[in-house]
Amino acid sequence: MAHKDMTLPIEPEAAPLAVDEYGRALVGGTRIPLETVIGEFLDGASAETIVQNFDTLALADVYATFAYYLRHRDVVDAYLAERAEVAARVRAECERRFPRDPGLRERLVRRRAERTRT
Repeated sequence: MAHKDMTLPIEPEAAPLAVDEYGRALVGGTRIPLETVIGEFLDGASAETIVQNFDTLALADVYATFAYYLRHRDVVDAYLAERAEVAARVRAECERRFPRDPGLRERLVRRRAERTRT
């Protein structure tokens, strides 16, 4: 049996990541942030589970994102730490500007109940 020469095109592919106007890395042409996909991965979710949970993602893009993370762990971990710091600052600013109102939920539930009765 003669062996036919087969050519398998092996070409480098860029990671399926793009940075938006806010500096967030998004996965696969979606609005799903890198930190969400990697967070799910680090929590033990499979690529298939992530795609089920975020149906705008393509399975190949999730696997490629895992590979990118595993090859560039130091850089991605630094990026994730930076994003966590930004989120903490934004959360603190929101809490400062809009303090919690402990009775708000109860008032809203009561108001909704009153509207449905009338």
